[in-house]
Amino acid sequence: MAVERSVTLRHIASVSFGKDSLAMLLLLLEKGMPLDEVIFYNSEMEFQAIYDIRDRMRPVLEQRGIRFTEVKPDAPFLYYMLEKPINSRKNGFHHGYGWCGGPCRWGTKLKMNALDSLALDAEKHYVGIAADELDRLEKLKAPKCSPLAEEGITEADCLEYCYQRGFFWEENDVRLYDILDRVSCWCCKNKNRKELKAIYQYLPHYWSRLKELQAQIPMPMKPYSRMGVPYGNVFDLEKVFEREIREESSVPLSKRRAA
Repeated sequence: MAVERSVTLRHIASVSFGKDSLAMLLLLLEKGMPLDEVIFYNSEMEFQAIYDIRDRMRPVLEQRGIRFTEVKPDAPFLYYMLEKPINSRKNGFHHGYGWCGGPCRWGTKLKMNALDSLALDAEKHYVGIAADELDRLEKLKAPKCSPLAEEGITEADCLEYCYQRGFFWEENDVRLYDILDRVSCWCCKNKNRKELKAIYQYLPHYWSRLKELQAQIPMPMKPYSRMGVPYGNVFDLEKVFEREIREESSVPLSKRRAA
């Protein structure tokens, strides 16, 4: 989505309002570092906790005279996922890219293109890459820079930094970072088995939405199989998770603690 900008903004921060980028933003504000604009890419598929923190930070930015720009894809995420006409060599003609993640990271491409296009004239483009994300840091090119790395702040430090300042990413009385490795889009194909099981167990609203998507996407969300039998389809995963949780609940508490 095009954004009109009549003023050249020299110091820009890309902020997703996950732990790393929020820690970066808080660091910039606390240190009084130059910051003209915060850019947030809204895929419309984020966890509600992300939007809650966005809404909490917007007045803070406004009070400091920092511009907040929210960007969305040119067409809705679900259009790209389910409806966009695609003609590929491998799969022929079909509708929608399907699940986003793995080798098919079409959502990430949309996001990066949108964010980078808004920061072309920036003197500095702050990004939330932690000090221990070495592969990502090696790929950074000016004007992009990492305040977190410059301060030696790791991913674990970022979470603690945010917790100390009262940001917890809570939904259904659960801290999302207690059950998820990353609070990325709730429908991301890159979510691992542990995370998917946690969504099923603790965040049933999102699990229901995953089932709605799987009903419209022929490809299973994950490539899992057991003894040659695939079970990566969300509906199959639900049966597996339900059985596992039932078995776990039947184990005496003392044995569960010992394990």
